[in-house]
Amino acid sequence: MSEIDPITLAPILNPGGIGGPLTAAHQEMVVKHRDDLEWDKLRYEGQSTKMMFHPTQEDPTIPNAGVVKYEKGSGHPLHSHYFAQIWYILAGKFEINGVVYGEGTMVFHADPHYEHALTTLEDGEILYVQYMGPTTRQPAIYEGRFNMKTRRSLEEESRAV
Repeated sequence: MSEIDPITLAPILNPGGIGGPLTAAHQEMVVKHRDDLEWDKLRYEGQSTKMMFHPTQEDPTIPNAGVVKYEKGSGHPLHSHYFAQIWYILAGKFEINGVVYGEGTMVFHADPHYEHALTTLEDGEILYVQYMGPTTRQPAIYEGRFNMKTRRSLEEESRAV
């Protein structure tokens, strides 16, 4: 009789994970490169995105993970979310709540959270990782945010989630 993994409740195939996955439930990594994707419109003017991973109907736990490109002068208003997220500034300068942040800065937003208004002071890029909130259990939102065909006016955008 084989041992059962206490987390996945699946039979252990390779004790200690040596020589292969610990269980059949353990998934292999998925790799994507940003150069293999086209830029999509983000919901705010002057912003484009290459979300390499995002939630799907089949698996809403997949994070939004990718690069957001900001044109100088673009930004977003103060708004709120139920998911959690981390940003890493790859390039550019961004003013948030009166403070200027640049390359190498990491920002953590717990769940639920609000984001201060952001203004792009020079062209830049931010790596986004948005994920299901550990406390709210609310997933990141992809549809209608990161894959816009046409943008809505700022007044039409919800600031609640």
